[in-house]
Amino acid sequence: MHTGSTPAALRQRIRDGEHDGNTSGQAAGFVQCNIVILPQTWAHDFLRFCQANPKPCPLLAVSEQPGDPGLPRLGGIDIRTDVPRYRVFRDGLLQGECTDLHAVWQQDLVTFALGCSFSFEEALIADGLEVRNISEGVNVPMYRSNLPCIAAGPFSGNMVVSMRPMRAADAIRAIQICTRFPAVHGAPVHLGDPNLIGITDINQPDYGDAVTIADGELPVFWACGVTPQVAMEHAKPPLAITHSPGCMLVTDLRNSQLAIF
Repeated sequence: MHTGSTPAALRQRIRDGEHDGNTSGQAAGFVQCNIVILPQTWAHDFLRFCQANPKPCPLLAVSEQPGDPGLPRLGGIDIRTDVPRYRVFRDGLLQGECTDLHAVWQQDLVTFALGCSFSFEEALIADGLEVRNISEGVNVPMYRSNLPCIAAGPFSGNMVVSMRPMRAADAIRAIQICTRFPAVHGAPVHLGDPNLIGITDINQPDYGDAVTIADGELPVFWACGVTPQVAMEHAKPPLAITHSPGCMLVTDLRNSQLAIF
């Protein structure tokens, strides 16, 4: 892993086709973002969905103009090339994945960048807590839950959650740490019995990879930025583009800039 690479250097590697996988642990110290791209006529309702559901959809930046691929607040970014892997949805159905958006880009598209849990993973590790998906070198496990989001226009659905197993004392410390970072999902939304939030098999995540859960550990669940992909299935916009789960936009913002204390 190129944990020490700068965000700009990593984005260049992504543009050059040298990195098309997950970005957990990459460009240490810098904010990573979930991405949602929609036609302008759908953008206002999605903005309201984010405002109504700040835990799974913490909004960090929006395109300044429709069709503009830049996000200057986040760095020298071309959203058409700078995510390792994209998902393309049409009428709510996943059409496939790609590594470059030039073929599907439209001049009415609006980009939303949402905070990502990879930012708080760094804070957990700095405090001496193990983050299992990083120590095992895999994508974080993510699950569809039965926790409902607040609907906005056509956008609705249940929350997707990410999971990191921890001992009880470490879970308490993780809550304290993550409360400082509401812009990247904040404190967990659940810990313990996964069945209580509609997850029937903890070893079969809907996205990402399963990780080891040792004896004496609790699964700890955070709101996840894959939630908008579920909302797309309900809203069925004619075109929607997202990041592929785990394949984030790496920005020039520092994680420390998102701490509220």
